Amino acid sequence: EPEKAADPIISHPDVRRMLLTMRSFVESARALTGWMALQLDISHCHPDEESRQIADDLLGLMTPVAKAFFTDEGSRSANLAVQVYGGHGFITEHGIEQFVRDARISQIYEGTNGIQALDLVGRKLAMNGGRAVTEFFKQVEAEIKASDDALADLSKPLTEALASLQKATGWLMENGLENPNNVGAGATAYLRLFAVVALGWQWLKIVKVADDALKQDGADTAFYGSKRPVAQFFMQHFVSEHSSLLTSIEGGSDAVMALDVAQF
Repeated sequence: EPEKAADPIISHPDVRRMLLTMRSFVESARALTGWMALQLDISHCHPDEESRQIADDLLGLMTPVAKAFFTDEGSRSANLAVQVYGGHGFITEHGIEQFVRDARISQIYEGTNGIQALDLVGRKLAMNGGRAVTEFFKQVEAEIKASDDALADLSKPLTEALASLQKATGWLMENGLENPNNVGAGATAYLRLFAVVALGWQWLKIVKVADDALKQDGADTAFYGSKRPVAQFFMQHFVSEHSSLLTSIEGGSDAVMALDVAQF
């Protein structure tokens, strides 16, 4: 804005990166929370017993994922908000620093997030012979298959991340039996991998709804038109973590357990 004294900070790509990191997480987390609430209703109220069972399985599977990832990223988002404000974020004037303090405890409430990860890997994956995680994979795969070529920018990275998640699941189930430390060492990375796939799945559904809405007369183009760019950001900056997370999981526990206790 050359006619003004200075450009607004939104001109900086890194400021946009921080704001989009927060937004792409929050919107998809809200969507997943809504989906989980629906599973709760189905598990209690659906007339079909099998449908109730599937919903209950999925809700149990996703509970540690949502608790840990949402609070980890919520705390991170609060810290990013401080960073966007700069020094003004660190002082009490704008109230942002209180969000950081308030959000931090959520990673400890209801069990620390490391314990949530252990619950996911140590209990939820194997429960009922892996019935819940098999159903989750089935539903994500179905959403991807139902996506047309116009959604390839979202479905392709999600497909790759799902493949990493499935591979990591098999690795943990096989190698966790021979060495329980492999489960403990890889649990947090596995939960994050699970979460980015789950939220990427939500973004694929969100964009489908938004694209359909944009075809209607009188559509809110500003609202619905923003969904695909934010979804693309999430795929590039969150879902793309799948390869490094898989590498960390498959690395096993050797590096974690190598240091002698006296050396800590």
